[in-house]
Amino acid sequence: MLIPWGGVGCCLSAAALYLLGRSSGRDAEVLRSVARAGSTKDLAAILDTASKVLPLVVAVSGRVGSDTPLICQQSGMRGVIVEETAEQHFLKHNDAGSWIQDSAVMLSVSKEVPWYLDDGTGRVFVVGARGAAGLVLTVASEVFEESGRTLVRGTLDYLQGLKMLGVKRTERVLPTGTSLTVVGEAIKDDVGTIRIQRPHKGPFYVSPKSIDQLIMNLGKWAKLYQLASMGFAAFGVFLLAKRALQHFLERKRRHELQKRVHAAAAQRQAREAEGGNGTSDVDSNNKKDQLVLDICVICLEQEYNAVWPHVLLYELLFSFDELSTLPEKNRPSCENFPPLTALRCKIWYRIFQIHLILGMWTAVT
Repeated sequence: MLIPWGGVGCCLSAAALYLLGRSSGRDAEVLRSVARAGSTKDLAAILDTASKVLPLVVAVSGRVGSDTPLICQQSGMRGVIVEETAEQHFLKHNDAGSWIQDSAVMLSVSKEVPWYLDDGTGRVFVVGARGAAGLVLTVASEVFEESGRTLVRGTLDYLQGLKMLGVKRTERVLPTGTSLTVVGEAIKDDVGTIRIQRPHKGPFYVSPKSIDQLIMNLGKWAKLYQLASMGFAAFGVFLLAKRALQHFLERKRRHELQKRVHAAAAQRQAREAEGGNGTSDVDSNNKKDQLVLDICVICLEQEYNAVWPHVLLYELLFSFDELSTLPEKNRPSCENFPPLTALRCKIWYRIFQIHLILGMWTAVT
């Protein structure tokens, strides 16, 4: 029995989607249990009364600020996180002889300065925001600089199978004044500075969405993953059940065919036993008529063992299926027959066998 890889793949995909849904659902439940600080002043009061042993995971909102902001070179925007990338775009010669466009990263630089969230009542510094979930940087500028085309450089690039188009420079920035919601572990040092950082175990989000929007979004994805998991599981079970049913029916057909063959052999042995006990002239004539029906259609000399017309028809159809896979030479010798000659002979030979059986059956009946 061949393994139904389609059904197995659907079941594995269903399991993966189920785990993703469980993970999103757990994240949503954790965010529901996070303490919400109405203001930085309230957060300071909570930290003063909170346990020093267990980490305190809170959600804080405010506007991005910094005492030493970064200034983008291309756009001039002020930000606290700046990422600069440079991509070399070019055309390369593939094996088919055509030119396809491709790119390669030449430069990737990320800068970050100390920054905080300010809600009007105080400041909360954020540490390690680039590794947080939900962080989205604004595209400050995209500039495409065409490559200088000289004869020597163009010739060298052409010999290497390349055509340089230019360099695309992109700046992404977290601008100052952006409203953000930060979920993480809140700590307070000896001088009274409050920081939010990634907890040892728990959520860490830096997102322009509010805490309620984050919970709603995670719950929506959890439901979507669960529905997709159920769909893949149902389809996978259907494919597995279909393959199992086909295997069962195939084995049943084989068993019935074996029973028919054994029954035919038993009937033949019974006829031979009856003929050996003594027969009359009428029985001799009947035996001769029966012998005509029992002649093998392949050699026309011996009696057949078990020949079924539908088996010959199946071989005929199988011969038709071979038409698309027949090579130029139809046998391993060096002689090169015209294409499909041997297969045509085989097909006509099967047709002749079927007509011969039908003709003999019509003559007898």
